[in-house]
Amino acid sequence: MSLMPTIIELLARARVDLRMGLPVVLSDGKSAALAIAVESLTETRLADMRALGAPTLALTARRAETLKAQVYDADTARIIVPGTEGLKWIQSLADPADDLNTPMKGPLSSQRGGSADLHRLAIALVKSARLLPAAALVPISDPSGFAAAHGLTSISRAAAEPLLSQSSPLHPVAAARLPMNAAEAGRLHIFRPEDGAEEHYAVEIGRPDRSKPVLARLHSACFTGDVLGSLKCDCGPQLQGALAQMGAEGAGVLLYLNQEGRGIGLANKMRAYSLQDQGFDTVEANHRLGFEDDERDFRLGASILQELGFSQVRLLTNNPNKIAMMQKTGVHVAERVALKVGENAHNQHYLATKARKSGHML
Repeated sequence: MSLMPTIIELLARARVDLRMGLPVVLSDGKSAALAIAVESLTETRLADMRALGAPTLALTARRAETLKAQVYDADTARIIVPGTEGLKWIQSLADPADDLNTPMKGPLSSQRGGSADLHRLAIALVKSARLLPAAALVPISDPSGFAAAHGLTSISRAAAEPLLSQSSPLHPVAAARLPMNAAEAGRLHIFRPEDGAEEHYAVEIGRPDRSKPVLARLHSACFTGDVLGSLKCDCGPQLQGALAQMGAEGAGVLLYLNQEGRGIGLANKMRAYSLQDQGFDTVEANHRLGFEDDERDFRLGASILQELGFSQVRLLTNNPNKIAMMQKTGVHVAERVALKVGENAHNQHYLATKARKSGHML
């Protein structure tokens, strides 16, 4: 029946549930678990989960490395939660805010043997919800019955995993003329993903020739830099510099992708900034939070370019990963155009770290 939610719609519902502090039911045909995001976990719901069984904590290998916890499942650690420990202890394992004040949180015992598939799925879901990458799980039986009895969203691993690793298809929603300081001949296109996530934008300058490489930039949203003029990064100057160059040439496309904080969301980005204030660099801060160096999906940009009719670009970037992803997704990078702007006394270390650890061509 078409009124029933699809797996894409169920995943969107699950993200909202997790952000609001509701658990979701995960199953893979052999086992099932109730999973909840640690960031939104409450004392009451922790007690209710404990009434069902002994919970385990799913963490990424990056976060486990900081905690000196054993990782037996490649990218995922399953931490056994002692019955003597409460919510504050669980949240301290997920959030590194007090790591320097209380570095010894263990000894920690990691679960070994059996499958970590549902724990891995739980982490993928909380990451996609822009929450801290940590979830508490407790085994349950009869997942369909449990979900129905408690009004919870139920997710099948077999159906969900392929979608979580893919880019959601994007569809054009609206477009209109938009005169700007950089160019009066501007046009803004809005694209909406099928999975209910943030919309993405394409700023078209002039009337670019679709048969030639277009001057293009993939720009990730940066509220602090683009809107507030933050001096901690070079994002704002890069945005304005790219638009100015396109305006000067009379044609170009700037893709504004809503992937704040290299794909971890603004709240987690502020957590990373707080860790940087404690002395960690931008990469170390991401790792301590449990994220990779860069969680963005540049395939979205390639998809928008192709939807707009472009197959080759002169890419305004210092990031080699953007070039590689364009090539992999069928958009030919005819030329890399350097974009070195915005360096100042506050972001010199940040830019040096990007060059040294992430290969940025600065």
